[in-house]
Amino acid sequence: MARSRAVLLGAAALVGVALLGACGQARPAVQPAAAQSAEPLVAQPEQAAPEEKPALVAQSVGDLGTVLTDARGLTLYRFDKDTSKPSTSTCDGDCAAKWPPALAESADVVVTGVDKALVGTVDRKDGTKQLTVSGWPLYRFAQDQTAGEAKGQGVGGTWFAAAPDGKKAGVSAGLVLTTSAVGTLGTVLTDKDGMTLYRFDKDSTNPSVSNCVGECAVKWPPLLVDSEKFEAQGVDKAIVGTVVRPDGKRQVTAAGWPLYTFADDKVCGDAKGQGVGGTWFVADPQGKKAGV
Repeated sequence: MARSRAVLLGAAALVGVALLGACGQARPAVQPAAAQSAEPLVAQPEQAAPEEKPALVAQSVGDLGTVLTDARGLTLYRFDKDTSKPSTSTCDGDCAAKWPPALAESADVVVTGVDKALVGTVDRKDGTKQLTVSGWPLYRFAQDQTAGEAKGQGVGGTWFAAAPDGKKAGVSAGLVLTTSAVGTLGTVLTDKDGMTLYRFDKDSTNPSVSNCVGECAVKWPPLLVDSEKFEAQGVDKAIVGTVVRPDGKRQVTAAGWPLYTFADDKVCGDAKGQGVGGTWFVADPQGKKAGV
């Protein structure tokens, strides 16, 4: 059965990799002989520094789908009065108090679930460096106090949560397919609600065929669309399409592989279906098996 391309939002997003920072702490210096105790000295083991937290993380927030957050899980926003080419921040003074800029802590920005090629910085008037994605400066919202809040969405018709490709999150109701960071699997395909998507080894890709029907489709619900035209974020448009199932419904595909959710996954970030029966695997943004 033939695949057809979907209409997509954004460019390809590659798997973001979290970097670990580790360095040994200095050992205590040995005291001069006269000051040493009679007890033998025991060398202290070197201790690794705590794992470096990502500055940018792609994760699902409410009904916005996958958005950018900082290391604490606080939603990051973009401002329509800024510019991306060239990157320019126009939010200073009282504006910056209400919308604190997301600052780069180091030259090497650590990311998870974000294409590092899209990440940069812009110099602010006070000399600090503000994080950008696709050129758009990023901000927090002072009224967001805990992870998962997005009280700044749509404020003034100019502030919007930032999607992993720098576009406005949650603006289109047609979003079907996106990406998110899921545990140790890295960046994977998810539906608009952040639920992990899977591929089935007993399906085929050329031509695309779904062999999961009946009771199988109850346990592994297919990702369905009403039309060949739908929107996606963080996925290469060349690999996304649809296939008509035996019941006549249209299922989303990635690299030809039909995509499914798993009934035992209850919240976004679950991936309980990984490796089930040796045939079900989480799909990465290229349609390949994640974590394999």
